[in-house]
Amino acid sequence: MLNLLKYRDGGEASYRAYSAALADYLPRIGAEVLYVGDCSSVLVAPTGWDWDTLLVVRYPSRATFSAMVADPEYQKVTHLRSEALTEAVLAATVPWG
Repeated sequence: MLNLLKYRDGGEASYRAYSAALADYLPRIGAEVLYVGDCSSVLVAPTGWDWDTLLVVRYPSRATFSAMVADPEYQKVTHLRSEALTEAVLAATVPWG
């Protein structure tokens, strides 16, 4: 899952708290963060595509992701994500080959 994130003023701290809250949860469902990093210079992109952070998470399946979103344990921390972001893109991907 590709995540492109744009923070509210001061929202990065809330998103980091959300991430920390999921540090033990994601491995329990078989998911793992493959990459997370701050975006720097935009070289080629449409106007407005000035994201703050890029995150890539591998889930075992789309069903696992859907189950996570519905899980009451996960829902306890989603407010941190909502409070953190003004915009986000979540794009499910499928590996080549």
